Amino acid sequence: MNISTPYRVGDADPVSVFDHPEFKDHEQIVFGYDAASGLKTIIAIHDTRLGPAAGGCRMWRYDTGAAALTDALRLSRGMTYKNALAGLDLGGGKAVIIADPRTDKSEQMLEAFGVQVERLGGRYRTAEDVGISSADMEVVARKTAHALGTAQTGLGDPSPYTALGVFEGIKAAVQFRLRRDDLAGLTVSIQGLGNVGFAVARFLHETGARLIVSDINATSVAKAVEAFGARTCEPAEAHRADADVFCPCALGAGLNSLTIPEIRAGIVAGAANNQLASDTDGTRLRDAGILYAPDYAINAGGIISIALAGPGDTDALVREKTIAIGRTLTRIFERAEAERRPTQAIADTLAQERLSAAV
Repeated sequence: MNISTPYRVGDADPVSVFDHPEFKDHEQIVFGYDAASGLKTIIAIHDTRLGPAAGGCRMWRYDTGAAALTDALRLSRGMTYKNALAGLDLGGGKAVIIADPRTDKSEQMLEAFGVQVERLGGRYRTAEDVGISSADMEVVARKTAHALGTAQTGLGDPSPYTALGVFEGIKAAVQFRLRRDDLAGLTVSIQGLGNVGFAVARFLHETGARLIVSDINATSVAKAVEAFGARTCEPAEAHRADADVFCPCALGAGLNSLTIPEIRAGIVAGAANNQLASDTDGTRLRDAGILYAPDYAINAGGIISIALAGPGDTDALVREKTIAIGRTLTRIFERAEAERRPTQAIADTLAQERLSAAV
């Protein structure tokens, strides 16, 4: 959507939401607007059987309101499964703000979003995501008691813990597929060098892995080349790189019928949410002999950090639970191999079993 174009309700007609292919039993969907700040937001609450819905807020320049709704619904359901699989007493929710974070973001808009969250009375707890920083969440917290990932609520910025979990997940995948306990000499293609992707690159570099990096931000790429001696490629080519591991850390739906046949790595393990364009793509990866670390299993470190840490706490428990992501993935890999099913189907089953037990 052109940011100057008025938002049309018809782009995401509330009447048709129930027939949306990503609706999938969402409990509540809120369309919020604030004329003074220009805020246009969608808050999706998928499932609260385990506790209040929790998930980040993404600010993005969506082409249409319908695209924003689709993203909110997919991300919200993913948070339900992520929180369940991580053993957290939280449900799944997500918010999106339709705006360009580089040019449209303002304190007034962030505060207006905080008002929208507060109106839900704690049913949804927000945090940072793409386009929203930990500093932005501090601004949101001025207007709501339900902003997580702030200095007042815990450890602050959750991205280092997301990166730690992804790193542990990559190690688990390498051990399972390649029967190696170290990463030295392996090549990893990282697509996306935001806070999480760059931290993953640092972890990998420190263990002796060789890196191929890509991002739409040329400055981030230059920093990775200087810091890690990385090679570069275009983001659209990252999945085609001659690498042992492909690590997608940008936006979702990058694993699909077009890209999967082009992947040269034997392992896909990264931080991006909703990496599969459809469930069928999990089967495609399995049939191609590619070991896939389900995204909501491997990238749960951030939500673990904001769920388990309180003000003044050390991060010992958070680190312990985040490092355990590697063991969770090993369970998924082993069961998928034994049952001859895609890894994401096994992860879904494990999450559904916990959700069913909560009824």
